[in-house]
Amino acid sequence: MTRLEFGDWASFSAEAYAIRHTVFVQEQGVPEELEQDEFDPQSLHALVRDADGKAIATGRLLPDGHIGRLSVLASWRGKGVGRQLILGLLAQAYKRGHGSVELNAQCSAQGFYESMGFEVVGPVFMEAGIPHQAMRKSLS
Repeated sequence: MTRLEFGDWASFSAEAYAIRHTVFVQEQGVPEELEQDEFDPQSLHALVRDADGKAIATGRLLPDGHIGRLSVLASWRGKGVGRQLILGLLAQAYKRGHGSVELNAQCSAQGFYESMGFEVVGPVFMEAGIPHQAMRKSLS
């Protein structure tokens, strides 16, 4: 059993950063200085918690409708947590009046996002040394 929560960076930063650091910096080798940016304080953040209340996944919705920094702890991957996170962020984007959302998917996760209705936009590009694909989903 998991639950999804939304909040601001001041409330969620310690837990969200711990997950992001584990996934992006430790597992994927993203330079630590690239992991946080100026968009964290202005974004809506999401945390998925396990039955014990431990944060196991995170993501954010920027004011312009971009979804980013999606990360799920390794032991929780393949259990629907990423889907729960995306669906929650899509619902929040819709509530905020966004007609569509965009994200930069790691190419290894492109199929996951396509299964959620996202479509490829433009060519593959490199970000933090990892191939990415811009993707968009209409909310109308």
